[in-house]
Amino acid sequence: MSKFSDSNFSGKKVLIRVDFNVPLDETFQITDDNRMRATIPTLKKILDDGGSVILMSHFGRPKDGPAEKYSLKHLVDHLSELLGTKVDFANDCIGEEAQHKAAGLQPGGVLLLENLRFHKEEEKGDKAFAEKLSKLGDIYVNDAFGTAHRAHASTAVIAQFFQPENKMFGLVMESEVESAEKVMHSSEKPFTAIIGGAKVSDKIMIIENLLDRATDIIIGGGMAYTFFKAMGGSIGSSLLEEDKVDTAKELLEKAKAKGVIIHLPSDSIIADQFAEDASISSSLSNNIPDGWMGLDIGALACEVFSKVIIQSKTILWNGPMGVFEMAKFQHGTKAIAQAVADATNNGAYTLVGGGDSVSAVNQFGFADKVSYVSTGGGAMLEYFEGKELPGIAAMK
Repeated sequence: MSKFSDSNFSGKKVLIRVDFNVPLDETFQITDDNRMRATIPTLKKILDDGGSVILMSHFGRPKDGPAEKYSLKHLVDHLSELLGTKVDFANDCIGEEAQHKAAGLQPGGVLLLENLRFHKEEEKGDKAFAEKLSKLGDIYVNDAFGTAHRAHASTAVIAQFFQPENKMFGLVMESEVESAEKVMHSSEKPFTAIIGGAKVSDKIMIIENLLDRATDIIIGGGMAYTFFKAMGGSIGSSLLEEDKVDTAKELLEKAKAKGVIIHLPSDSIIADQFAEDASISSSLSNNIPDGWMGLDIGALACEVFSKVIIQSKTILWNGPMGVFEMAKFQHGTKAIAQAVADATNNGAYTLVGGGDSVSAVNQFGFADKVSYVSTGGGAMLEYFEGKELPGIAAMK
């Protein structure tokens, strides 16, 4: 049941919070427009109904008010191209010009407001600022899952100024929430969570929360070596969070008590330095020689992990298996991406969420071979940690 799809926006001015925080090069050209493309179906539905669209977004982290490099005007031409219609621009998100242009919008019209973060009130969640924004539209649509974990004026505070029937999620937000809830609350077993990345500290809460849900947890990336250290292994000069060794021990004990199988990479691709031109070798992950560091999972780990993944019915993947940005250390992450794609093909529900694993599936060409790729890194992470996201809570 989609409230958005069932709504008719004819004659309505729809104020939409989007996430257009896209990367630009030094000539202000967009280098990755995925976030913009993701919202196009939401915008087209409103325009096709005969509504008009007022778009608001943050962009970068401007420190002291307006700055050329953080202006959303750089996105206007590309957005016009994606929508197939001319997009108007307001040089501020509140004030006279924004009000005038919003009021004058005709059905089918699109207005992009200047960067919300040029006003400190946005990140402070200022109520008066949120109210000014709310006056620009008849209906509020939040389609910015990537910012749902922030209690900002445009993502959480603004919703209170609209009646329940005049506020809703857009299609991106709906599918993000639906996918996340499917994995966390109605997952078919076996449910395997693949957790990678550099630091245990970034993933403690996710692992804790998954111990009540997953049947198997695969751990790869730099964080694995803190676990090997906790088990008394030798990890050479691999990444280690000394202050998290006891935490890793506790997580292993909790998993055992709950009957959750934790899979660590039995072997690693090791290097004598953190560099593209490093000398490489392979080693058991709990017996890495001094002066060497693990930078990817080894061939045996790839094989074991792939078997676990293939037998799963639900898979959550958050974080790479190694330093996949360097060609020598991308094999493990690629092998996992292939296994997740194969499992999807076998009927498993697979969700890839969290910055680096998303970059990896895109880079290796697997994005369309998994069930869902999340656009919201930090938001998805906090959702899987079991936190309530302000941007979602505000709509309830």
